[in-house]
Amino acid sequence: MENNAKSSGLKIALGIALVLFLGTAFYTFDLMKQKKETETQLREEKQLVMNDLSNMAKQYDVAISENEIANNNLIEARTRIQGLMDSLQISETNVKSLWKYKQRYLSLQKEMDALMAENDKLKVENSLLASSLDSTRTRLEERTVFTDSLLMQNTALAEVVENAAVLNTVGLKGFGVIERSSGKLIPTERARRVDKIRVCFTVAKNTLVQAGDQELYIQVIDPKNNILGANEQVVFGETTLNYSLVSRFNYENTSLNVCEFVAASADNKFEDGRYVVNVYNAKDLVSTSEFTLK
Repeated sequence: MENNAKSSGLKIALGIALVLFLGTAFYTFDLMKQKKETETQLREEKQLVMNDLSNMAKQYDVAISENEIANNNLIEARTRIQGLMDSLQISETNVKSLWKYKQRYLSLQKEMDALMAENDKLKVENSLLASSLDSTRTRLEERTVFTDSLLMQNTALAEVVENAAVLNTVGLKGFGVIERSSGKLIPTERARRVDKIRVCFTVAKNTLVQAGDQELYIQVIDPKNNILGANEQVVFGETTLNYSLVSRFNYENTSLNVCEFVAASADNKFEDGRYVVNVYNAKDLVSTSEFTLK
């Protein structure tokens, strides 16, 4: 009887132990299952945070690439994101750690929203500035074209005025004269009787020429192509002019009649034939005429 009681007690104890063992085993299994599920969920959450950070980094990359001048705020924020991604990559996967990174991500998200808004504002301002600069550049180019055109016109006008502001002569005549002791002059075409060549012309009125002392160069060429008179030279730039005499007079912006005399050559003889008379204003020929002695 006593043995039966002991046997029953042992069986009960074994049953309780078995139940406890099974319960513990089940509880342990359930804990392991929950741990694995939690770890899986944490890894997924970690990857989601990593993906969010990566997308944020890409947005910064696009914003930075669109700026011709580097925005230091964007670059610094992009650097912080990369540092957080590197840290998250090697961090332990637990709730506390993941929460910390999520909080940091949310903070960076707010910062990015503010920076992107500021960047968009700067892009609009830069676009307006670029448009203004293009408009200014266009106006400057138009102004330059206008100024160049005006300069060309002024230069052309100055050349016209310069060319027009010269003395000209009209009615140029050359002829031989006999000079009496009384001073009376008698025109003649007989070469052997000519004492001097008389050259007369009218200086035309030109209001563009400044009044005052002026001079013209007279050149008389005989039939043998000799220059009569002084036959001296004067140089104007690259041009050398041989002249018979210099006619000097006071010009008062009115027409002026001028006559000059050219003496014979050293042997005091004038050749038969055609004579040419030229009048020069500096290097420019302003009048020419010819006559014949027989």
